[in-house]
Amino acid sequence: MMHVLRKRGVRLALAATAGLVASTLGFFAWQTFYPVQAADGWEVQVLHNSVARAASLLPQADGSLLVSRELNGGKGSILRISAEGDRVVLLEGLSKPDGMVAVDGGWAFSQEVGAAPVSVSRSGQVSTLFQGNNVQGLYNDGEHLYAIEDRKGDGRLLRYNWRSGQLEVLRAGLTETEGLTRCNDGRLLYTEKSTGKIRALSAEGNDPVVVEGLRNPTFLLCDARGLWISEDSTHRARLLRVDGAGVQHVVLSYLKAPQAIVPDGKGGYLLAEGGRDRVLRLTPPVQAATLAQRVPQA
Repeated sequence: MMHVLRKRGVRLALAATAGLVASTLGFFAWQTFYPVQAADGWEVQVLHNSVARAASLLPQADGSLLVSRELNGGKGSILRISAEGDRVVLLEGLSKPDGMVAVDGGWAFSQEVGAAPVSVSRSGQVSTLFQGNNVQGLYNDGEHLYAIEDRKGDGRLLRYNWRSGQLEVLRAGLTETEGLTRCNDGRLLYTEKSTGKIRALSAEGNDPVVVEGLRNPTFLLCDARGLWISEDSTHRARLLRVDGAGVQHVVLSYLKAPQAIVPDGKGGYLLAEGGRDRVLRLTPPVQAATLAQRVPQA
């Protein structure tokens, strides 16, 4: 009888373990495949699929889109996707190409690995601007190119002067600083991923916190609608908008490692969702409502 009870206990334990494993796997699968949710009035759709580790986006005047593919070990590249969907690799052999911004006559890009340069591409020719260590975010205001390093305790915020070629270290000793942008009020903002904070660069050197309580903030964008923040989390990440009153709005949820957000030139936005290897198009409420009115009802 004891032998039978022991066997029954083993079977129950195995069944319980199998159930727990199945539940855990099911939970992770749900997080991976659960569809992205948009806030009321906003519309989201997949613009481009199969873009491995999409990171930075740079729309072009001809309707094409440049996308950095943030793969390591020399497998990264920068891709051009035409308005018709045709794809051409412009640069390859890169390691974690991450930041990318328009500059006079071309575009600049970073590589988020140690001792890698920030470079500029013009007319198919690539040249080095300056050396960095794990540079991620870039911002260009025409006079200066700002770059920020994603490191633990020894990251820097850099400013490169286009005219003189001089490189200045604005901040040192930073930890997991990934994205930066400038807002209409002139403030230069940058993220602290590990602390969930966004700070504003100040002349006094004590950079104040302007937003906190975030989950792994990474890329930033400032425009007339406010401050946009993407969260570089593997599961259930969000795209947030902070309005002029400082109120946080969740615009997209259930994202997987979203990266850069940029205007699409048509009143909406493009978002790189690196965790799902794709580029999303985000349409604001007024445009979404207009499009819905144009669609014939069945």
